Amino acid sequence: MALDFVSILYIGALGLLLLGTFGLVTTTHLFRLILALALAEAGVNLLLILSGYRGGAQPPILGFGPQDMPMVDPIPQALVLTAIVIGVGVQALAVAAAVRIYRRYGTLDLVALKAHLEGDLARKQGIAPPKSAEKPAGERPLSPVPPRPQEP
Repeated sequence: MALDFVSILYIGALGLLLLGTFGLVTTTHLFRLILALALAEAGVNLLLILSGYRGGAQPPILGFGPQDMPMVDPIPQALVLTAIVIGVGVQALAVAAAVRIYRRYGTLDLVALKAHLEGDLARKQGIAPPKSAEKPAGERPLSPVPPRPQEP
């Protein structure tokens, strides 16, 4: 079975989307999350461009080429161009935020960042930082549950 060029592009677009989604779900590193988001965005943009594709059609510019030929749909192209500009802005903002977070806390691991942020919030509020929910509070184990009083 031979694949044509458009089928290969669809497979590539879905592959980028799945790879980006996999990265978003599995990683706990902030910069890797940004890269995974960029991959997923590239896959979605490619799918949108492919939605307006017509084989053998001319570009959507009037005055060039024969008038009776079909044209490629220009709406997905305009949407993807806008999505690319917005995506670059979002990615730049996310990288700038990641740089500031790294300078402040020295890590980009989300688990460590959560602990740092919870500690900062607790200090700002003047309360004790949250403790682990997996261990009992204090140095000794919890006392056993007293037996229920028997009814006469």
